[in-house]
Amino acid sequence: MKPLNALLSATGTNIFTTMSVLAARYDAINLGQGFPDTEGPADVLRAAADALLDGRNQYAPMTGVPELRRAVAATNARFYGLQVNPDTEVVVTSGATEALAASLMALIDRGDEVVLFEPLYDTYLPVLRMLGAVPKLVRLQPPKWELPHAELAAAFGPKTKAILFNTPMNPTGKVFTTAELACIADLLVRHDAYAVCDEVYEHITFDGWQHIPLMTLPGMRERCLRIGSAGKTFSLTGWKVGYITACPALATLAARAHQNIIFATPPNLQRAVAFGLAKDDSYFQELAAGMAARRDRLAEGLRRIGFGVMPVQGCYFVTADFSPLGFSGDDMAFCRHITEHARVAAIPVTAFYEGEAPPDHYARFAFCKRPEVLDGALERLATHFATAHATPRADRARSAQAATL
Repeated sequence: MKPLNALLSATGTNIFTTMSVLAARYDAINLGQGFPDTEGPADVLRAAADALLDGRNQYAPMTGVPELRRAVAATNARFYGLQVNPDTEVVVTSGATEALAASLMALIDRGDEVVLFEPLYDTYLPVLRMLGAVPKLVRLQPPKWELPHAELAAAFGPKTKAILFNTPMNPTGKVFTTAELACIADLLVRHDAYAVCDEVYEHITFDGWQHIPLMTLPGMRERCLRIGSAGKTFSLTGWKVGYITACPALATLAARAHQNIIFATPPNLQRAVAFGLAKDDSYFQELAAGMAARRDRLAEGLRRIGFGVMPVQGCYFVTADFSPLGFSGDDMAFCRHITEHARVAAIPVTAFYEGEAPPDHYARFAFCKRPEVLDGALERLATHFATAHATPRADRARSAQAATL
């Protein structure tokens, strides 16, 4: 038989599925996957349930129901001072992942170059490669993950079509500063390029850090596709409702891509998200404050055990350096080891790299979980590392050699 798609055939099981299967096998507390373990706001859930029974369950308008498009436009004005036309500059999608694909499809022709930052969210590269784009990777370095201006400038060239990045950033927890965004904006203007801005954690920032959309900077209004996520904003990741904000020329092409991928998103969920986006400022403040408290709970516990913990300015994740614990294997071996022996699952940070020689002594832990779940994971890790001062050599070898389940 003729071979199937080469790219997808060569793509293995992703790291999140691998670690979740391993967590289930060992009855481990799963701090690998980044989704909350509680339901979202009760009034938003009720709005979705009521909307399901109001007799409007056929295809929604392709770019989104008017209520949600107006709510997205209002949110842009409310939080960022962006004036957006809900009829021509908003496209509702089935999750931010689809928004990313539609945005890239609106921009990319085969052979175009796209600049990305490492470590990077794992969906980016497969989508770019399916579109025939050429990734140009720029590496951020721990612990501060600061923008390397010279390396970024060198990544831009005559074939650069776009930059794709997220802020607040998964997995690093970095929030890009105004100065860093200004550097990106300058390069986009100089090279006549666009930006796909993954801003799904926009309302989850800590310690006075504020999310600044690149779209708000001078000259960027016509060059950016800004992506938001109801799943992250309302802790309802299973709903898969996202939205793109862009100028009419870009939004029109993103909508055409969306038309050929999904066409429409469930209308009751859209109307519930519109209700949620109109909630008082206190909701958004409490969302961030609650996540900050969970971040602190997990980070402080990991430090007590002996991990080195990287700063986290936003998003759901703590990146922790396990080398102070004396473990001699790499991050994949470490994450397998703690899943099997401490019964706590995490994600090896090398999964977020494509380039050579990534740092291999970091693990990513999700803190978007109930406090008692975080405490249980910390207790298991503390007990394990208190009683196992050194990982047995046989265990290290077995973990390092277990490339597949």
